[in-house]
Amino acid sequence: MPTYNNERSLGIVLKDLEHYTHNIVVVNDGSTDSTKAILAADPYITVEHFKKNCGKGIALKRAFKVAQELGYDYAISIDSDGQHYADDLEIFLSELENKAPEEEILLVGDRNMGSGNVPGKSSTGNKFSNFWYMVVTGSELHDTQSGYRLYPLKIVNDIPLYTWKFELEIEVIVKASWRKVNVKNVPIKVYYDKENRVTHFRPFWDITRIVLLYMWFVLVSFFYIHPQNKYKDFKEKGIKRFWKEDILKSQESPSKKAAAIALGIFVGISPFWGLHTLLVFLLAAVFKLNKVSAFVFSNISIPPFIPIIIYLSYQLGSLISGKGISLDLDISQIDSAAAIYQGLRQYIIGSLCLAVIASLLTWVVFYLLFSVSNQKQVVEP
Repeated sequence: MPTYNNERSLGIVLKDLEHYTHNIVVVNDGSTDSTKAILAADPYITVEHFKKNCGKGIALKRAFKVAQELGYDYAISIDSDGQHYADDLEIFLSELENKAPEEEILLVGDRNMGSGNVPGKSSTGNKFSNFWYMVVTGSELHDTQSGYRLYPLKIVNDIPLYTWKFELEIEVIVKASWRKVNVKNVPIKVYYDKENRVTHFRPFWDITRIVLLYMWFVLVSFFYIHPQNKYKDFKEKGIKRFWKEDILKSQESPSKKAAAIALGIFVGISPFWGLHTLLVFLLAAVFKLNKVSAFVFSNISIPPFIPIIIYLSYQLGSLISGKGISLDLDISQIDSAAAIYQGLRQYIIGSLCLAVIASLLTWVVFYLLFSVSNQKQVVEP
């Protein structure tokens, strides 16, 4: 439990926890109120004191280290502001006991942010974080910001963590997910006491740090994590198995399979050079389509197809603008800024139109192919 100037709720939270366990580590993050005296009066807890306030993230990292040094494999974190219920510890422990032996899990309490007693700002910020968590990991959580969690200590303490305030809780779950840890929600209760609850979350600065963190994660995931993971899967499975399990995904409908491929074709032909990988993973996450299929087919924009795509885009743009198709392209005719602008505009318009046409045709073709394939699977004994 990290705590900072929560004297009004700290004692109550500790008393409730001690009905269930005496294995409690508290990190006093430089509190200037009566926190130190409250902790000194409790004989059941292990206490770490910081001389000055370092931030929730630093306090949590220290607590993880202490817990592992004490011999624990897992730790449950809980906030000291009184919003969590001690009896929900049983939910985390039950989930831990029922996990598969080879599985590693990290549990995040789901506070049901749509309920009436949750502040609107908290709900909005959580939705933002949930969306971008899905984008950078490919997994979905309903609550990514709850402080009530179960952590696998060996893994968490081995992850390089660079943030130091509230955003560390996001950094942990994203990097744990990248390491194949099963990060999932468990339902918990929540209570927001308007009179006694003290929060140190500063909306502008803390949200800014979270946004910057997700921006960095987007770049890392799209240009390194996702491609690297899929390349490893491809090497391990081989072409046939990779195509069947990662591209076809038999559990998806023919229309959705075809839509993922069509999205890849659209992005690959579109004029947003240098951003294709970023766009295809982002749009696949938004529309909940198969990222692997979309990414593979977005690579249509590679040699030797690039000159063909540019040529067809330029000619289609010329046709749309009313100039007609000219088979003779003379670059020397582009002798002014106006001509460059006109040519670029013509290419962009043609490129977007070509992307739409090609993606629609691709969807129709693959929808028919997948539909026939599904019918064969049903007919075959």
